[in-house]
Amino acid sequence: MAATILMTDPEFYEVSYTINPWMRPDQWSQDVAAAQALARHQWTNLKSKLEQDGITVLTMPGAAGLPDLVFPANAAIVLDGKALLARFRYPQRQGEEACFLKYFTQLKDQGIIQSVAPFPEGLYQEGAGDCLWDVTRSLFWAGWGPRSDRRAMDHVVGHFGKKVVGLELTSEKYYHLDTCFSVLSGGEILYYPEAFSWESRIVLEELVPPSQRIVATAEEAAAFSVNAVNVGRKLFLSSPPDSLVAKLRDKDYECVPLDLSMFVISGGGAFCLTLRLDRVSVANPAVV
Repeated sequence: MAATILMTDPEFYEVSYTINPWMRPDQWSQDVAAAQALARHQWTNLKSKLEQDGITVLTMPGAAGLPDLVFPANAAIVLDGKALLARFRYPQRQGEEACFLKYFTQLKDQGIIQSVAPFPEGLYQEGAGDCLWDVTRSLFWAGWGPRSDRRAMDHVVGHFGKKVVGLELTSEKYYHLDTCFSVLSGGEILYYPEAFSWESRIVLEELVPPSQRIVATAEEAAAFSVNAVNVGRKLFLSSPPDSLVAKLRDKDYECVPLDLSMFVISGGGAFCLTLRLDRVSVANPAVV
């Protein structure tokens, strides 16, 4: 059984505004045609690498004026066929909500998703970017602070009937949980501690034993390497430093390095560019 991942066509991708510290519209605008071509190449390479590993990739269309639609990790929280659609904090991204609603409704009509529901208006929560399923511990890890509301966690509990553990993000650079935290198939957590409040680090350390904590350095986090797509024992990730490759190899993971530089200048990596549609709350030995 293959994993199923959603990506968004990068036709309308650009870096034209700044809503996080990584965004570099000045760099993009130096040569727009070259930037567009390189972004398309990098996106296509990620998609090809996933498909070569037997992963099914669905592609939704982009939309003019919504460049960050290319990051579908923020579209929804998806578990057991239920999709809970995001509400975006910044006006620049709020137009994405209608696009994702339309596409996920189509997925439901095709039988790929069983149900689709949005977060209530005014309750900000930015999808899997701030809510990651941990099948090993049977809970969601939920980031809150820069983008998602803390009170959104109660709605996740009510919708999915699963435990939610909140982690406060305290750095504008690591504005979504997925930028600094990754749940791996073997139960390990790859994370950058400095992105979290002291209280949240304590919570994490109480739930995750030292043997399952993989601590990322500032260099590794800044490369957006923590923002990884993990399927089985493989991690697809942005330009991982040798130090991180070695840490993951020690845990029996294989790294698939990718140049995603044109998306890093918008504050996104491999995980941001994808959304798993087949997450289930009970571990499937064939696909994790």
